[in-house]
Amino acid sequence: MRVGLDVGGTKTDAVAVDDAGAIVARVRLATGWGPEAVAQVVTDAVAALAREGADIAAMRSVGVGMPGQVEPGTTRVLHAVNLGVAELDLAAVLEPVLGVPVGVENDVKAAALGAFALHADASGVSRDVASPLIPGDAMAYLNLGTGIAAGVVVDGELWRGGRGAAGEVGHISVDPQGPRCRCGQRGCIEALAGGAAIAERWGRPGALPIRDIFDAADAGDPLARRLRSELAAGVAAAVRVLVLTVDVDAVMLGGGITALADRLLADVTAELSASAGASPFLRSLHLAQRVVLLPSGSPAAALGAALIGARRAGDRATSR
Repeated sequence: MRVGLDVGGTKTDAVAVDDAGAIVARVRLATGWGPEAVAQVVTDAVAALAREGADIAAMRSVGVGMPGQVEPGTTRVLHAVNLGVAELDLAAVLEPVLGVPVGVENDVKAAALGAFALHADASGVSRDVASPLIPGDAMAYLNLGTGIAAGVVVDGELWRGGRGAAGEVGHISVDPQGPRCRCGQRGCIEALAGGAAIAERWGRPGALPIRDIFDAADAGDPLARRLRSELAAGVAAAVRVLVLTVDVDAVMLGGGITALADRLLADVTAELSASAGASPFLRSLHLAQRVVLLPSGSPAAALGAALIGARRAGDRATSR
């Protein structure tokens, strides 16, 4: 039994996964603020999974995906500002309490692993929970939420790059005259397609501003139509970057903005097709056909975290 958690700014999604890769229990809990609360929600989630029928006595590892930077080769999380965590070594805190190895990964990168596993399942490809990735395959998970970031899986491994910045496509400037990004540049993909940036430029109250923009665009509102067009252009630019740099077989879209489902996908694929109109090379890449949506409510990040934990347990076994 492997346990995986996606620790977010407001809620934590946790799953228990058996050795065949099947999710046997799933719970959601509120996430607290600060290092102690983050550690506590992990132990609370393990107990909640047991109440849902998971055989926690057979638990062999725990994996945690969470915002922030994970220091390469360690379980130390840095700058998880949405959780009130400046620095936290989760394994050092949790392994003595849980009695099993604890792995940690950035939440988007964990979601990339989970998305790949789900994509493999949907394709009918068998996998093992401790080694879910198929050598030679390449897939990107593009998270469309408050910000924009991607996780890339190449040859069965997360591709982190030299300093862990691989996949940070949100801060590639694609329009030097575009809106200013929080990073200081203009026209970044995140400034065009990030939920926070779009809501700020929309400037109207509402619980779901991106949905409101799509509805207003359908009704002919000029500002909404421009913002919706820029969103599609930003996501399409991210897809082109991921395909042209890594040649991924698929770009899976996830994150809060993908709740728009086919309305978003139709805009993005139309933008990709239109931008490839003048380029036989781009047309040959079939970019629009490589884009897929992560199913709504999918536990990709928690599943990916479980895989991270399983790998850490394997590393421990090897080191002994």
